[in-house]
Amino acid sequence: MYNKRNLQRLELISKKIDAIQQICKIGVEKALADELRDRPAIIMHLISCNEQLQKIQDSGDIDILSIFAPSDIAGFRGIRNASAHDYEGLNLAIVQSVVSDYLPSIKQNIDKFLKNKI
Repeated sequence: MYNKRNLQRLELISKKIDAIQQICKIGVEKALADELRDRPAIIMHLISCNEQLQKIQDSGDIDILSIFAPSDIAGFRGIRNASAHDYEGLNLAIVQSVVSDYLPSIKQNIDKFLKNKI
């Protein structure tokens, strides 16, 4: 049986990725260029994803963690650390790559897992 709270955390990560994808409908590069609204929103959603993932890790739920590649976990953590310690120096090319190249498969894996487990 899966920890209900961790399943809720997965659902929240999926919703945050949905929000990022919605923001980026204008294009990831264009969204990240918007320093007033879109870029901060994307970064905060990524930070929130990291927080939820960290809580799952802290719970030791190996089954749920198995849906994430080590690079997924490292990517969320790296963006969180970079934004916390040097927001203005954040490498937007890396953020763009995470949003474009990694988030779609992460979301797909989460949604598939939730569909099969709930």
